[in-house]
Amino acid sequence: MNNKKIYLTKEGLEELKKEHDDLTKIKRPEVLERVTQARNMGDLSENAEYVAARDELSFIDGRIEELSELLKQVSLIHESSSKGGKKTVKLGSKVTLHVDGKKEVFMLVGEWEADPKDKKISHESPLGKALIGKEIGEKVQVDAPAGKINYTIVDVD
Repeated sequence: MNNKKIYLTKEGLEELKKEHDDLTKIKRPEVLERVTQARNMGDLSENAEYVAARDELSFIDGRIEELSELLKQVSLIHESSSKGGKKTVKLGSKVTLHVDGKKEVFMLVGEWEADPKDKKISHESPLGKALIGKEIGEKVQVDAPAGKINYTIVDVD
């Protein structure tokens, strides 16, 4: 991996830490035990359980390594706090947009936490890039596969 900052909310960081702990303390030891038991069954060349357990262990080790690297590069997104001044869209902002006659609320998060189904959009996405730095009342236009979509920023929390 490179040294690119990984932006996460507090909740996103907790989820990654939980997955890392689960893999290192629970899943990896379980699979390691399966590998050992399968190895003790004899001929490894025709032992499907051994091959499957070894492959799963390899996958888990790869994911643990990936998570360890990610956790070293995390930059925590602090909750928006716009006391008095103008509310500007930034990482961690909950943005209410007016589009096509209806309101939609999105949360601007880092790319590792993005989940469009959950209305969490990455700051790297076309909409995320268009919103960063904008304020209530401003309009943004985003090129989408279906054409240009116009959004108006109604609220920023």
